[in-house]
Amino acid sequence: MIASTPMANQSANREQGDPVISGERLLATCWTSAGDAASDRLDLRSPLPLRERIEAASAAGFGGFGLLSADLPAAEQEYGLSGIRALLDDNGIVDLELEGIPYWWDDGPRRAESDRVRHSLLTAAEVLGARHIKVTPDGDDAPWDRGHWAAKLAELAAQAYDAGTRLGLEFFPWSNIKTLHDGLRLVEDAGHDAAGVVIDVWHIERAHTPVADLASVPLHRIIGVELNDADPQVVGTLFEDTVHRRRYCGEGSFDLPGMITALRAAGWTGPWGVEILSDEHRSLPLRDALDRAADSARRQLELARRPAGATPSQPCRTTAQAEQAAAGGENNW
Repeated sequence: MIASTPMANQSANREQGDPVISGERLLATCWTSAGDAASDRLDLRSPLPLRERIEAASAAGFGGFGLLSADLPAAEQEYGLSGIRALLDDNGIVDLELEGIPYWWDDGPRRAESDRVRHSLLTAAEVLGARHIKVTPDGDDAPWDRGHWAAKLAELAAQAYDAGTRLGLEFFPWSNIKTLHDGLRLVEDAGHDAAGVVIDVWHIERAHTPVADLASVPLHRIIGVELNDADPQVVGTLFEDTVHRRRYCGEGSFDLPGMITALRAAGWTGPWGVEILSDEHRSLPLRDALDRAADSARRQLELARRPAGATPSQPCRTTAQAEQAAAGGENNW
């Protein structure tokens, strides 16, 4: 069993003195920087070069970056793993999230392809010093055996530990692991200290989980947190709504300050993932999309620290606005 502290090879020395680390650390999840790519398409790959994505995320103030397994082969062919690590280091990325091992629970005919992706991601995690690997449940919500799933999760967590990283299980309200409590139960059944949950606030809200429940989640079981927002009403299926209609933080109906406060009460200090999937987000130029994602998340993190009834401060300007002001000689916010 391992302690709940970061793995030895997770770039502790890279974090010393970094200005991003001294404040609120943000992580751009894979879809947030992917451009015109979506999880409901047959081809999950981002059309954008990895260098462009990493540089844009860094320019927007993200100190963390998410990379989907579907995008890893092209990136590895272009740069090699050592080249990817150099890109991350050169742009101040200290928190790397790797995502996506399809059918990791399956022992059937899909296992061979799943194992290929698993090996690729575990190798990358070790070389790149990934903070964690994120996996998802069965979105088809097919019949399942909890004991089998717990054993497979424990197996994968042990492999992640051997690669010097941790394993985060996300839960979806339309899947077999529908709620935070379902995810925590499976993680506890697996019984490996390298395993925990990734808490996406969209799934908390849509599963009608009380915000107060977040404060009692054991800190060592929180692998990641993802911020976003949405309208009060679901349009279409839950899956369609989450892929096409998420909102930037503070532009929807979620009690984000309440959720952030509860997670801080549980001991969470970051990194705060920002996961925006929407038609609107995908239509924007990458730099504008990432600026908006980062700035809206920072605003909610600030609001959550403010005493009740305090007057809101002026919103942070985007990176693009700051550059425009500097070019015009403007010195005021």
